[in-house]
Amino acid sequence: MASYRIEYAKGVDKDLRKIPTKTADRIARAIDKLASEPRPAGSVKLVGFDIEYRIRAGTYRIIYQIHDSVLVVLVIEIGHRKDIYR
Repeated sequence: MASYRIEYAKGVDKDLRKIPTKTADRIARAIDKLASEPRPAGSVKLVGFDIEYRIRAGTYRIIYQIHDSVLVVLVIEIGHRKDIYR
């Protein structure tokens, strides 16, 4: 299987800077794994969207899009589970 390229939407780096270092490292590892498996066990396709998914990293959620035609995973938002869907 081909490897996907990971890209980040504007503002995601700011989201990561707000998160404690240990948790941010866990999130970064989860994102890195998306390059080899963009639909891992536990990923959920978001209702009402064509290409948006989410995965959990502890109490944080990573919202991302999968663009299969160009082999890109675009991380669009990272946030705590109580805030991410607002």
